[in-house]
Amino acid sequence: MRITEKRTEINRMRKTRLRHAIRSMRRVLAGKDAAAEAGKLFPSTFSAIDRAAKTGIIKANTAARYKSRLHLRLKALAA
Repeated sequence: MRITEKRTEINRMRKTRLRHAIRSMRRVLAGKDAAAEAGKLFPSTFSAIDRAAKTGIIKANTAARYKSRLHLRLKALAA
């Protein structure tokens, strides 16, 4: 029982960290001068998404969907 509670807490922490990374990337993409800021934030956000998928916090297709949508928004800013 205690192991389950500990793992639940760790998983909750990891999912929260992932959501914060995605949320900060979306805020940067929505703001002014987004291209430069998003370029810096891009690798760390994608890394967080990949790590969450690897550890089972989110499924692989969900990770791919997040990355695809963020990448499309970044490309739209660059164009």
